Amino acid sequence: MVRFVLWIGGGLLALAALGLAGFLAFAPPYFDNKMNAVVAHDPYAVSAEARALHATIPVADLHADSLLWNRDLLKENNRGHVDLARMREGGMFLQVFTAVTASPAGQNYTQNDADAPDRITTLAKAQRWPMRTWNSRVERALYQAEKMEGFAAEDDLFVIAEDRIILDELVLLRRYQQRFAELDGDPERWAKEMGPLASIEASYLETPVVVAILGIEGLHALDGDLANIDRLYDAGYRLMGLHHFFDNKLGGSLHGTSGAGLSDFGRQAVAMMRERDIIIDVAHSSEQTARDVLAMDAGPVVISHTGFNGHCESPRNISDALMAEIAADGGLIGVGFWSDVVCDASPAGIADAIIYGIENFGVDHIALGSDFDGTVTTALDASEMAALTQALMDRGVPDEDIRKVMGGNTVRFFMENLPSE
Repeated sequence: MVRFVLWIGGGLLALAALGLAGFLAFAPPYFDNKMNAVVAHDPYAVSAEARALHATIPVADLHADSLLWNRDLLKENNRGHVDLARMREGGMFLQVFTAVTASPAGQNYTQNDADAPDRITTLAKAQRWPMRTWNSRVERALYQAEKMEGFAAEDDLFVIAEDRIILDELVLLRRYQQRFAELDGDPERWAKEMGPLASIEASYLETPVVVAILGIEGLHALDGDLANIDRLYDAGYRLMGLHHFFDNKLGGSLHGTSGAGLSDFGRQAVAMMRERDIIIDVAHSSEQTARDVLAMDAGPVVISHTGFNGHCESPRNISDALMAEIAADGGLIGVGFWSDVVCDASPAGIADAIIYGIENFGVDHIALGSDFDGTVTTALDASEMAALTQALMDRGVPDEDIRKVMGGNTVRFFMENLPSE
């Protein structure tokens, strides 16, 4: 009888273990696929003219949360929005990869309690992240940086840019790659035109370079310790958002309960960040927080993924008046790809939001801020960026303006504002 009971108990434990293993194997990819969906659609028609223009653009995007998911970015995936193959197919040159470290249960755009249960804790455990990440937000950010370093180590042309010098070199390499393509990849023509520079290995000319810049979505990732700014900087983070969906020690979130501006701790953090040439992202910050940052001369700032309230009224979008202040300070505004911020998330709808931004805040201040892989549903993934170039052309936007908003502004901004070394 005892043996029978022990056998039954052991069998139940084995079944439980199998069930847990199955959950860990299948649940995270399921939720990745479900929460980062692309609306089913026929292939977008892109004209030869639009493709030719798109090929000249260093396409750049200010916000993707791809590092949150257990997805190998070096392999072409059938879920989510971003991987290296799709970025190259879409002509992307630069992507900001942003570390998400906390997200409250019941998350919404109007009001979230900072003490609500955290969904990223559950996700970290389900995805079998290292135990050090389970109860530490800063360790979650450091782990996501390590993941990016691992991808970059395996592909010489997937490069993390931490300073202006590196980015400048990568911009130059991209120009060489473009010229090599214009010469039809003919080694003899290349050698004749480039002379000594023709010694660049063919593999570096034939495979498009893709640049990664690391960002933080909310400085609750400091775990309340200003010294962690240096830990995150040393890990490669160069753009730091002050908030996500809840108030934190730095001050008020756009979606928190206080509506407050910067706290004393927040002012200290901003001052430390600017001493290190860390770019500040005010996406998700309260309007008062953003104004407090501007008043500290801490700009130019980025609002990495958003829409325009005058174009698409939404609690996710800040006022046009504040947008104007950000632009006047030299800031950069990333237009999102999901319906809550642009109302119409089709390529044509995103183009309409971009045009509203150009007309109201100036073409030099408008960029792309997709929020790819940020638990949003989009109408395109990274491989389909040419559809947006086509949509802007269809709206009559001049070619030079298309080059700016599709990537030129973002590349220029980072070349001007990343640390010098």
